[in-house]
Amino acid sequence: MFKRICKITFISHGATVYSLGGLIGNGMKYPKLNDFGEEELEKVCEFLKHRGVAYDNIYSSPNACCTQSAQIVANLFKKKVKIIDLSPRNFGEWQGMPYSDIFDEYGLEILAETPPKGESLKDFNSRVKKVIKTLIKENTGSRIILVATPEIIQSALADTLKLKPENQHKILIKTGSLTQISYFDKWSSVIYADYCPL
Repeated sequence: MFKRICKITFISHGATVYSLGGLIGNGMKYPKLNDFGEEELEKVCEFLKHRGVAYDNIYSSPNACCTQSAQIVANLFKKKVKIIDLSPRNFGEWQGMPYSDIFDEYGLEILAETPPKGESLKDFNSRVKKVIKTLIKENTGSRIILVATPEIIQSALADTLKLKPENQHKILIKTGSLTQISYFDKWSSVIYADYCPL
């Protein structure tokens, strides 16, 4: 039998004006959750409560929509949120632009390219992988929750599934969804992805 090192339940932050408006990116202080985003997280909490599974730690990316979402989950488990250095991808000059404008001009493949004054997908994936590796090492034998942006969760899934970077945007991760990955020695396995308990 395989011995699991760590299990991470990724929770995508609740909806914001950016996610509902199809806008690129997330800032550190804006946007915060809207009413629908709060409702999504309430449903996530109901799902987690009914599962009855204990979690050792709750982590969050530092941007507002993630920390706000993580706090809602932390209240359920009466735990503190640990903010980690896992900021969203820097989309540079594309920040706040509609995805449709970018796709109409350049096609879907543009997401694998480096935005002007932004972060390359390669650098972003490397950054995400490094942080997750550290989390696994610090939480050996544990079940943890990580609240993050959809592109961070896409990156974690792409690494597990060994997808080419230009294909990882094809993994749909909706706001208020749950994804779970079990990590073993030198490999990992997707248990489920993009589950929305609404």
